[in-house]
Order: sequence, then C-alpha cells, then structure tokens
Amino acid sequence: MRIDLNSDLGEHYGSWRMGDDESMLETVTSANIACGFHAGDPKTAFATLTGAAARGVAVGAHVAYPDLAGFGRRPMVLPADELEALVIYQIGALQALALAAGTEVRYVKPHGALYNSIAFNEAEAATVIAAIRRVNPELALVCLAASPLVEQARAAGLRAVSEAFADRAYEPNGALVSRTEPGAVLHDPELVAARMLQLVERGTVTARDGSEVEIQAESICVHGDSPDAVNMARAVRSRLLGAGVDLASFTDAVRQ
Repeated sequence: MRIDLNSDLGEHYGSWRMGDDESMLETVTSANIACGFHAGDPKTAFATLTGAAARGVAVGAHVAYPDLAGFGRRPMVLPADELEALVIYQIGALQALALAAGTEVRYVKPHGALYNSIAFNEAEAATVIAAIRRVNPELALVCLAASPLVEQARAAGLRAVSEAFADRAYEPNGALVSRTEPGAVLHDPELVAARMLQLVERGTVTARDGSEVEIQAESICVHGDSPDAVNMARAVRSRLLGAGVDLASFTDAVRQ
C-alpha cells in the first residue's frame, strides 16, 4: 500500500505567523503552498519552497479566492474570466519562485471555499480546469475524493488526485462537515491516525452519524493551520508506516 501525506503550508503573512512549516516539511511528502491570495507572501513562499526542495518534498500551488481577510474560506462569485486569470496568476507566481528555489510546481490544489465550490459546481470547476490547462496540462489537480470534480477533471485531460482529510469530519454522502458545525474539525492525533489507517486499509471513513463512507484516496491532508497540526501529521505518518504503508508523493518516488 502507498499513499501521499500533504499539508497546506507557506501561510505566514508579513509579521502574522501561521503554522510550523519546518516541522511539517519533515513529516509530509507533498506541500500545498499558499500563493498570496488567501494567505502567504513572496518571502514566505520562497522560504517554504526552498525548505521543500531541500527535503525532497513535492510542491503544488495552493490557489484561492482573493480573500486575505477571510483566509479564503468565504464563498465568492467571480466572473469566469476573472477567476481564470486569478488562477493562472497564482500558479505562475509560484512557478517562478519554485524555479529560483530549485524545485518545480507539480500540481494545483485549490484552497478553502474555492476547493469546496468546484468539487460540486461544474461551471466553476470548468473555469479552474481551463486555467490549469492554459498554464500546463501536465499539472495534476487535487480534488475532494468521490466528488464530481474527479471525473470532470479526468474528462478534460487532467490528472485528478483524490484527496481525503485527516482532520475533518465527514457527512454520510462523503462531503466535509461545514466548519460552521460543531465537531467539523478534529484535534485528537490518535483518533485522526486511526481514521486514516482505516481509510488506507478499508477504503472507508466513519461519518459523523456513525456510518461508513467509501472513499478511495491517493492523498491525505492535514491542515497546517490547526494548533495540533504537527502532532496529527506525525501520528498519521507513524501509524501508517507502522502498518507497512509506503508514504510517497503522488508525483514522485517512495520517501520514507
């Protein structure tokens, strides 16, 4: 068995600090790096890219709505041409920084409200897919596992990477529980690790009503902005390796 472990990193902004990128880069196999629209700045992105390159961690563009004040988690309705340009701009900026840091952007993972919207909004998803294809059709698109976006991206010729979330609760239909609901975000490292071992071994996660939801995922995300992020990522990594699961980026070779 083999799976990727990713985290959303590079989210410091000026003097505002978010997460522990150094510790997370020692733990994950892929890093989704903020492009400055929901969080992050050029200095932070460059430092995170440099750290990822030094550790052999794959990097992707963590694109978002232009919403620094809301951390990209507020829904927005943008004209298609504007959204397309924003996605292209963010990928391109990170590509330049990655080149200077000695690495390359291998995939795109939308953030927050944009991620949740395109998982089910076919028209908006088509705009994001078009933007990625204009930049580089070889870039993979990380998608919510079991969402319609997976097949839509594949039909458009992109590699769609199905993703599960270690630190989020699930609805019985496979959607994530809204962050406005109690219990939407999980914090117990051992519980999170056990859930992800279940995912890898049985292809299911337990929904908040106790039912088991079938989810086939190539990547597991631990959000970098959670206070317990490092401990949760380490617990997931340890539990999976202990069960004989190979941890490797979906873009690269096995990394132990």
